[in-house]
Amino acid sequence: MPLRGQVCKKGIWDESVPGINFDDKGVSNYCKIQEKLMSDFPCGRQGLEDWKEIVTRVKKRGKGKDYDCIIGVSGGVDSSYLMYICKEEYGLRPLAVNFDNGWSSDIAVKNIRKVTQKLDIDLETYVVDYEEMKDLLRAYMRASLPWIDGPTDIAIKATMYKIARETGVKYIFRGNDFRSEGKQPREWTYVDSKQLRYLHKKFGDIKILSSFPDLSLARIIYSGYLLGIKDIRPYYYLDYKKHEARSLLEEEFGWEYYGGHHHENIFTKFAMSVWLPEKFGIDKRKITMSAQILSGAIQRNKALETIQQPPIGNNEKEQITDYVLKKLDISRVEFTSIWNKPNKTFYDYPSEINLIMAINKYLMPLVRLVYPIKPMSFYEIEGREKSG
Repeated sequence: MPLRGQVCKKGIWDESVPGINFDDKGVSNYCKIQEKLMSDFPCGRQGLEDWKEIVTRVKKRGKGKDYDCIIGVSGGVDSSYLMYICKEEYGLRPLAVNFDNGWSSDIAVKNIRKVTQKLDIDLETYVVDYEEMKDLLRAYMRASLPWIDGPTDIAIKATMYKIARETGVKYIFRGNDFRSEGKQPREWTYVDSKQLRYLHKKFGDIKILSSFPDLSLARIIYSGYLLGIKDIRPYYYLDYKKHEARSLLEEEFGWEYYGGHHHENIFTKFAMSVWLPEKFGIDKRKITMSAQILSGAIQRNKALETIQQPPIGNNEKEQITDYVLKKLDISRVEFTSIWNKPNKTFYDYPSEINLIMAINKYLMPLVRLVYPIKPMSFYEIEGREKSG
């Protein structure tokens, strides 16, 4: 999508990004947030030393158990490669955990099977009642929110914590990589359990969610503080190069590419490539490619060229929209009505955001007891307040 207004001199963050501002050199506050993350989590020698210390702790706490860590897997590059390095390079004993929301592509399912079987890693897949998942996704669309895949984000995290509690495993590993993904503004992707329950009650059709793995803020605090379960992002510390990881996966496992960032899940692909850009004018690639520019993965001129092109072509857009509506049991008449509703943000519905902002301001010692590192959302809060 075309860039709007002023564009950051170092990345391609532009004026479409909520809360953005620029200093007298044309550098955006989002660029400074990214640079702060890169400074706090160096990926060279120091990062490797920090990671090896984590591995030592994980092995020590997992001694005598069937597994010493849980890895969330989707069939994508990041999680597939994470299984490989944890098992083959660092001798960890992971349990792979997959949340099945009914929308994984065939390629993603095959990728998970290929990698776990060849590495001899046990796989546990949590399959949610699809009628419940369908009802939640429809509710988010009816609410006219940007990030309609929020229920999946909550469920993935909840599933990993649930299985960690059941197995006694104290470490959860996730393949998030801020150097290649960046930090999306909260207006584009914020989601929490309180808002999910409200939206389901207001816009859903099913009265009770019996299988959906919800994760409240209280449950996060209980799991992180009282049970000592820690959520770790290994790529924060490692010199991770996605293109090299993909090549290794293809060669070693017959792993297949699925076409784009998070496109291993069909609904996520629809949300990112159709719903966000077409209804809201939101192009998340501005964030991800900006992060990749700063990390040296791509050149800025290449990103400027790529962002001018739509995320997917018109034919594919129509095909995936038809598929989504059919799978969600949404008629074209209802979809048109939903599409024409005024756009909303998470601020328009009850949520935990005010509590989270207060925790960031007054209760950081509590956060350090729950999480091993400061959550990335707090970096955004502080970066925007500091420059605002």
